[in-house]
Amino acid sequence: MQSSSGITDIAHGIQLAVAPVFLLSAVGAVLAVLTNRLGRIIDRARALDHDSLRATEDGRSHALAELKHLSKRARFIHAAITLSTACALIICLVIVTLFVGVALGRDLSGLIVILFITGLCAFISALICFLLEIRTATASLRFGSGSR
Repeated sequence: MQSSSGITDIAHGIQLAVAPVFLLSAVGAVLAVLTNRLGRIIDRARALDHDSLRATEDGRSHALAELKHLSKRARFIHAAITLSTACALIICLVIVTLFVGVALGRDLSGLIVILFITGLCAFISALICFLLEIRTATASLRFGSGSR
């Protein structure tokens, strides 16, 4: 009878771990978007840096202004990636803590709540940084050759 109870506890632990695993999947998807955006920012900065070597003085000052803008965007994306990664690590700790609690027969609900809230706060902060980066990117949109 004891092993049946242990299996039931483990099954219950797996059921409890499903929600954090879904959150972990969402964080992974957001990380993919963020790293893609960072890569595009870096590629644009390298192209600007390369092109500025052959540009006129006016072109160089324009490139420098755009490079500063790209640097600001990169800082927002870097912060969002850092916070998303921290969230993923904390959610992994939530999952491990769930299983450790079941395996040891201990009530670790207080620690799990603190970890889960911390992870969500990190994710919320990452999304705010992402929104700030998007706002910064769209604020500098210029269309047409005459707009500088």
